[in-house]
Amino acid sequence: MKKLKNGWVEGSVQDFLELSDADMEFIETRRALARQVRTLRQERGLTQTALAARLKTSQSRVAKMEAADATVSIDLLLQTLFRLGMNRHQLAKAL
Repeated sequence: MKKLKNGWVEGSVQDFLELSDADMEFIETRRALARQVRTLRQERGLTQTALAARLKTSQSRVAKMEAADATVSIDLLLQTLFRLGMNRHQLAKAL
């Protein structure tokens, strides 16, 4: 962190929240998976509601997935991507 002349401190989110590098990797991985859910849903011409029906869940849950909400498990993000047609090799490239 860097102290500025006006008394403010400049730093990163990682510094502010005292997150480890591993924590940041986990967060960025969750965000990348969430982006892929949105991208694949849109590429397939699905609304959040239509995807929710396929997954037997709610539209609000799909919105949380796409927002990388902490209440959404990595497992659910991965299952959703696979149900949208992504395979392991495509997933590895996306990450």
